[in-house]
Amino acid sequence: MFQRVAKELLSGLTVAIVALPLAIAFGITATGTPEGALVGLYGAIFAGFFAALFGGTPAQVTGPTGPITVVATGVIAAHGLDAAFVAFIMAGGFQVLFGLCRIGSLIRYIPHPVVSGFMGGIALIIILGELDQVRRSFLVVAGTILLMLVAARVVRSVPASLIALLALTPVLRLADPALQDVRLGPLTLSAGVDYIGRIPEALPSITVPDLGGSSLLALVPAALSIALLGSIDSLLTSVVMDNITGGRHRSNKELIGQGIGNAVSGLFGGLASAGATVRSVVNVRSGGRTAWSAATHSVILLVLVAGLGAAVQYIPLAVLSGILILTAFGMFDWESLRKVPVSPWGDVVVMFATMIITVVLDLTVAVAVGVALALVIHTVKARRRRATVVRTGDGAYRIAGPLSFLSVDRVFTALRGDRPDGSRLSLSLKDVDYVDMSGAKALLTFLDHAHRSGVGTDIQDLPAHVEDRLVALADDGQRARLTAALGDRSGEAVH
Repeated sequence: MFQRVAKELLSGLTVAIVALPLAIAFGITATGTPEGALVGLYGAIFAGFFAALFGGTPAQVTGPTGPITVVATGVIAAHGLDAAFVAFIMAGGFQVLFGLCRIGSLIRYIPHPVVSGFMGGIALIIILGELDQVRRSFLVVAGTILLMLVAARVVRSVPASLIALLALTPVLRLADPALQDVRLGPLTLSAGVDYIGRIPEALPSITVPDLGGSSLLALVPAALSIALLGSIDSLLTSVVMDNITGGRHRSNKELIGQGIGNAVSGLFGGLASAGATVRSVVNVRSGGRTAWSAATHSVILLVLVAGLGAAVQYIPLAVLSGILILTAFGMFDWESLRKVPVSPWGDVVVMFATMIITVVLDLTVAVAVGVALALVIHTVKARRRRATVVRTGDGAYRIAGPLSFLSVDRVFTALRGDRPDGSRLSLSLKDVDYVDMSGAKALLTFLDHAHRSGVGTDIQDLPAHVEDRLVALADDGQRARLTAALGDRSGEAVH
């Protein structure tokens, strides 16, 4: 018991170190002022703590994220910071309502290409937003990115973002005079180094801005947008956590936890937040398995905030810009982008349409259009609307119909729930007439989990066109497991 608690607390410390520079960077980006560092940190502290306490995804870490920061930036620019805090509180209320109305269950129907396109669009928005800092301090931004790339390969025990922050902050203070107006011909490599500046050193306190009814009404669209986006962002992270741990999150409970977290964050002057994929993955890989680790990360950040102002003022904005740009590059679904030539054309259209609309128009509109396009393509391509799972014997099942984003959650939930650990599983896919990217990835992930659980899996009567799609979309490890599941018959085809 003591070892388990110690591991959770140590994992929380690790995540706090990762979260510190990201919370500061996202906060400053959203507000456009040095005080934004505190706003971002308060978001990680309060939303992170209460979402961990009341949420439905064990070990998920909540804090400021790219998608939420993009929307929050627009809200703050349009209504001001005080009004934005009210919008965050209202957004939290909407999320609690979503959870009580069981809207969280709908996350299972968001197709994988929509998720890929959405995250890619967010990444592009973040990168485009940092171009001004790149033009002003190209050398520092490029140096930060290079240092992080090297550090990630050489020093795996310490987050690369923290290494860049700690190494470059004192160096740039000394090198500041040499970085004024550095040019290469007509190109400006460095016009100077800007710093965060001093932020207030004070413990957080509850502040409720005084707004009239008309002002509250004007904030409803913004609050609803934050609530929808934060819910999608958080539940997508929950799905990622399920894929890593083999567990099963509770979508509606997670929305209630996220809503409580954002409402409390807004009350204390913190940025709206959501489940953060990178921080959550770091938590799990560091040994975190329960809410203790995620809550500990928030407590540690609160302790740091008490005396952080003097140190934070010397952090160069260009270093934070480099951290954000590299973080944005990590948000792209590179695996899906590499598989574009062999992916179904409909999924490719959905992915890039979602990405473009995210950048050009609106994030929530992009998700809605992406899902609508996927539904149209599914209707045209699939001969049947629904997939069914029939148990034909002890550990034997027959799946019939389309393996698509509309059916995979129900299909594989049934298989996981009806199979005792350690048994052998046999799947007949003779009547699977269509598989999209979501279906292929769900089946390959299911094989991954079965392999890790020590469960042998046989796949019988797999149609040739479905096999070709699975082989094309699998990585090397998944391809090997698919070969084993198909048996000697398919060895040559799979390899």
